[in-house]
Amino acid sequence: MKDLLVDLIDASASKNPKLMLRRTESVVEKMLTNWMSICMYSYLKEKVGEPFFLLLCAIRQQINKGSIDVLTGKARYTLNEEWLLRENIEAKPVNINVSFQGCGMDSLTVRVMNTDTICQVKEKILEAFYKNLPFSQWPRAEDLDLEWFASSNDSRILRDLDDTTLMEDGRKKLNTVLHYKVPEEASLAISLKDKRDNTLGRVKDLDTEKYFHLVIPNDELMENKKSHRQSHRKKVLPEIYLTRLLSTKGTLQKFLDDLFQAILSIPEDKPPFAVKYFFDFLEEQADKRGITDPDTLHIWKTNSLPLRFWVNILKNPQFVFDIDKTDHMDACLSVIAQAFIDACSISDLQLGKDSPTNKLLYAKEIPEYKKTVQRYYQQIQEMMPLSEQEMNAHLAEESRKYRNEFNTNSALAEIYKYAKRYQTQVVNALEANPTTKRTQLQHKFQQVIALVEDNIYECSSEA
Repeated sequence: MKDLLVDLIDASASKNPKLMLRRTESVVEKMLTNWMSICMYSYLKEKVGEPFFLLLCAIRQQINKGSIDVLTGKARYTLNEEWLLRENIEAKPVNINVSFQGCGMDSLTVRVMNTDTICQVKEKILEAFYKNLPFSQWPRAEDLDLEWFASSNDSRILRDLDDTTLMEDGRKKLNTVLHYKVPEEASLAISLKDKRDNTLGRVKDLDTEKYFHLVIPNDELMENKKSHRQSHRKKVLPEIYLTRLLSTKGTLQKFLDDLFQAILSIPEDKPPFAVKYFFDFLEEQADKRGITDPDTLHIWKTNSLPLRFWVNILKNPQFVFDIDKTDHMDACLSVIAQAFIDACSISDLQLGKDSPTNKLLYAKEIPEYKKTVQRYYQQIQEMMPLSEQEMNAHLAEESRKYRNEFNTNSALAEIYKYAKRYQTQVVNALEANPTTKRTQLQHKFQQVIALVEDNIYECSSEA
């Protein structure tokens, strides 16, 4: 990987060195991404995992404090302006007592909102009962029935759509806790549906031209709910909405600060081996080429660690945890990831009244975050360099720790696909190689291709 990186640095240094490692197009850039991910896994697990998980829990709790439109994904409480439910939907919390029939679980008190659809109520109940289990082991909300015992002789199954559903402006309004008039401390039971029940599937997939939850969609609300960008010129956000964004930000601030601190601190004066080794390698390569601009080195380090590894984790918590990453959580994490990117940038933010609100939200904190990043890089630079022996011993230990975590046959199959696809180019490159062993290498390469092909043929024949 180092040899290939030297070639990449040579190619970049002669053009625009500040662009190096910005993308992930070449083989070596993909290798670096995976190498950094494997080497940083222990640090992620031991130091960053807990504050990151607590931030995710805080985001979910804050969003759930207000109304969330199940069809558009827009919510009263959010960090992302484009996912803000602008209409003032009055919502009140309702505490319900829920038993899980057929599962031998104790009854729990679950806090829901009176504006929640029945699907949203089920999801909150599942979270209460299964919070200590991986999300992949939870039942699906659409596979459950929710029954309300209004009295000893009166019970009914609650559904998002039934014969009591109201029509408004030609659309069906999804049933809510308020629609059914479920009172405080009501007794409900949740149970697995009969598998022969082919009623409504995922509520989130309903056509917004036929159904609505809190707000009848207009042109703005009909935008793709998974899009986090708007192509048209943004209007200034009214102060009432900005206040709500700032309120959510304030609630989450400590959790975010703890996370950034965990990412950008050096525990016990000992940074992760991979970071120290790789940053020293970049400095050595810059020195050899007479690159003295500190901004260039800052960009190289940022592109190789914060942007290549940490931003990917911040945007994709499902890579780390077995959780449900909702569209709305994804929208909030995009704002947080952008704040982290801005903190690692060398350029000052040029903000004005027309700047995106998502950028303005953390404008006050970014200068301090920038100092933290620069201090982190500086501290790593000033530490004693690692020897090749220390790094090799560390890599050997990492390999030993995870030797049972990888499917080597799967990895071999992926390498084979690549080698087979570019067989001619590889053979030609070996022929052009001035090394004396090129004939031997060509022969070995073709032997390996033939061996894998024989095994694939034998497996398919047996099948």
